[in-house]
Amino acid sequence: MTEDRTYETAVARLEEIIRRLDSGEAELRETLELIREGQELVSYCAGELEAVTQGLEELRLEELVARLEQGGRD
Repeated sequence: MTEDRTYETAVARLEEIIRRLDSGEAELRETLELIREGQELVSYCAGELEAVTQGLEELRLEELVARLEQGGRD
């Protein structure tokens, strides 16, 4: 899951990992691998959310600038 990864696919995989860990059926080594994968997915999702948040802030700033420029012309 690298090039085809999206926020949605990462969250879905995290849910699978959580279900597997909650089942109590994972052996010790599998548990360690699942936790490592989960940490990497959480990091990826946090980065995606940060990028979206930044994009929204930039759009709001552009909208504010446009309103201020338009208000100065009236």
